[in-house]
This record gives sequence, structure tokens and C-alpha cells, in this order.
Amino acid sequence: MPMVVDFYYDIVSPNVYMANKVIPELAERTGATINYIPFLLGGVMKATNNNPPLVTYAPVQAKIEYIKLEMKRFIEKHSLTKFRMNPYFPFNSLMPMRAAVAAQMDGALQDYIAAGEKLVWEKRVKFDDPETFVEALKSEGLDGAGLLESTQDPAVKAKLVENTNAAVERGAFGAPTFFVGDEMFFGKDRLDALEEEITEAARRTAER
Repeated sequence: MPMVVDFYYDIVSPNVYMANKVIPELAERTGATINYIPFLLGGVMKATNNNPPLVTYAPVQAKIEYIKLEMKRFIEKHSLTKFRMNPYFPFNSLMPMRAAVAAQMDGALQDYIAAGEKLVWEKRVKFDDPETFVEALKSEGLDGAGLLESTQDPAVKAKLVENTNAAVERGAFGAPTFFVGDEMFFGKDRLDALEEEITEAARRTAER
């Protein structure tokens, strides 16, 4: 039986984009199933009194430069040559993540994620602008107008709130956040530890 990794996902984070470019290979190596859970990163950060690193460490210039260096190293290590920092970052991801929930309800979350990541972190569109959102998704072959309309569905709104609250209850404070059972792993630089836990969890399960 494959191990399940819960991946709390918000398209607003460049680190989520980078992690998601690497994790499919991790899943292939380990046989794990990645369970994508759309949530609202801003809601989690507000609930946990967290701030983005560039805000938290703004007075520590050396720390800011090191964060940039680590990002550069990750990009080079994994050949993420298409990545471009979005000039509108950080944008409001409420609408895009409601749309992600709607896409998941329709069984099309992966198509939405693939298109959204390309648009936000490669083409650098302003993804929280409704008109831009619709036209950009349309250019990728998705029903942007339908997805925008779905963001007002009470069931979609409630599900995003539910996912976000569940993330906080499990201990999440940022993104990307992964869970293997009750074990939490935060950040794209913890993927090695995540892979080790998947392997160990599978071993423990096999020995029962």
C-alpha cells in the first residue's frame, strides 16, 4: 500500500512552485501518493502570527541575501530554468485558491495547478486580477470564466476555509508543508527528510 503525503498547497508561494517541480520524482522513487490540499497561506500565517521571511528578516540584510542564495542554489540544482519571480508577489491568493478547490471538486486540480504555476511563476501574470485570471487560464485551455464563477460557490468557499483551519490544527504555519501521517515537514529544503520519512513509514507499515 503506497504511503500518502499530504501537500498543503497555495500557488502564491514561489517555494511551493519549486517544491512541486521536484516532488513528482520523489513520489516516483518512493511509490508515494501525493495528496494535494488547496489551502490559503495568508489565512494560516494570520492564524499563527507568522510573517514571510522577507518581512521577518528585513532588518538582517545578511539573512535576506542568504535566503536569495539558497533559492538560487535550489533553482540551479533542479534546473528550474523557467522560473521567474512574479512582479506582483505577494498577491492575494484567495480567488485562485478557491478556484483550485473548485477544480479539485471537478477532478481537474492537476490541470489547474500546471496551468496556474506556468502563468504565475513562468509567465508572471497578475493572477489575482479577475479579468487577467480568466483570460490567462483560457490561453492555457481551461475554463477561466467558469472557474472564476465557481469561486463564489458557498461549498467552495467553505471547503477552502475547512482546509486552511485543518492545516493550522495540524501545526502548519507556512508553505510548502507536507505531512506523512502526523509527521510534518516544512519547506522545499526538507524534501530529503520527507523522502526518508516516507521510506521509514513504509518499512514500519510492512513490519506490522
